[in-house]
Amino acid sequence: MRTQVAIIGAGPSGLLLSQLLNRAGIATVVLERQSRDHVLSRIRAGVLEWGTTELLRAAGVGERMDREGKPHDHIHFGVNGQLFRVDCHGLTGRRLMVYGQTEVTTDLYAAQDAIGGTIIHGAEDVALHDVTSDRPRVTWVKDGERHDLSCDFIAGCDGFHGVSRPTIPAERRREFEKVYPFGWLGILSRTPPVPQHMVYVASESGFALCSMRNAMLSRHYVQVPLTDRVEDWSDARFWDALTERLPEEVRAGLVTGPSIEKSIAPLRSFVSEPMRWGRLFLCGDAAHIVPPTGAKGLNLAVGDVFYLQEALVEHYATGSMAGIEGYSTRALDRVWKAMRFSWQLTMMMHRFPQDTPYDRRMQDAELSMLLDSAAAQKAWAETYLGLPY
Repeated sequence: MRTQVAIIGAGPSGLLLSQLLNRAGIATVVLERQSRDHVLSRIRAGVLEWGTTELLRAAGVGERMDREGKPHDHIHFGVNGQLFRVDCHGLTGRRLMVYGQTEVTTDLYAAQDAIGGTIIHGAEDVALHDVTSDRPRVTWVKDGERHDLSCDFIAGCDGFHGVSRPTIPAERRREFEKVYPFGWLGILSRTPPVPQHMVYVASESGFALCSMRNAMLSRHYVQVPLTDRVEDWSDARFWDALTERLPEEVRAGLVTGPSIEKSIAPLRSFVSEPMRWGRLFLCGDAAHIVPPTGAKGLNLAVGDVFYLQEALVEHYATGSMAGIEGYSTRALDRVWKAMRFSWQLTMMMHRFPQDTPYDRRMQDAELSMLLDSAAAQKAWAETYLGLPY
């Protein structure tokens, strides 16, 4: 087999890259280890930056998002029982969109089907070869038969545990990691969101978050120790913990109900440099992981896709390698700025086991600096809504 760009991974970043490249006349083959049903069953984030929504529209997959998604203009902070509102739209002129990652993936699959995109599911034992040459290859096994794909470039959109990042020699990689000493216990419930829609809470008992997926689907979280198990948390215990942490004004509008999904996500920050090795490019979780605080994970992956498709389109149109050679530097600049934002918000809103009274006062001071200053709110909102590409 032969194609121009081989894409490893059929998550939203791999599918979006394939969609953008095919619309520019660049052929792709997408390889995915899991089934399509499995990919679409993943429960992930649901807050899209303004740049993400713009790129989805440019890819021809924004119609259902614009029809069914919920524009998101502001965010609330609950701090020591008080509720504060930050008017993100008023400060920046931009909006977020509440639209689940599963819905984005569904739309991208439909768009790929419509243009006849090549997506191969059930691809086992994927391996990348000769990535520093001008004739890289990808091999895999499907139904017991080995396949070989030659290509011009390879995009590794296969997540943290995929084969793409380890293809870069260990001695050529620099990895940076921070592991946080707690996790988020999250539940999905068929209940209306709180009236404030999105509320980040810092309380003496720990962090909490109320968020929405749609008018009758809510996603809520509470900070828990890493030693906790999902089995330790009944629905009743979860709702009690969440209610206890919320300001009274939010608590009054909270509707509880049975969970339809419950999980604990550990929090960590991770970056691998470089994001390009020869003709292999890393996108999304293959190169970086952010805590869910601030909803940067999917949006960062989309930023990577923007830079990569721009570089590839330029190359095939003009023969230039400038964008390709600059991809890692451009992407990492945006990645580290988003990392800083997510790290700062995580440090400011959570209770750490080793916190001293001084540390608590510093958290309070950080929050006061944000909530008492219009200039600080504007700078915060600009990053929350999404840095420009």
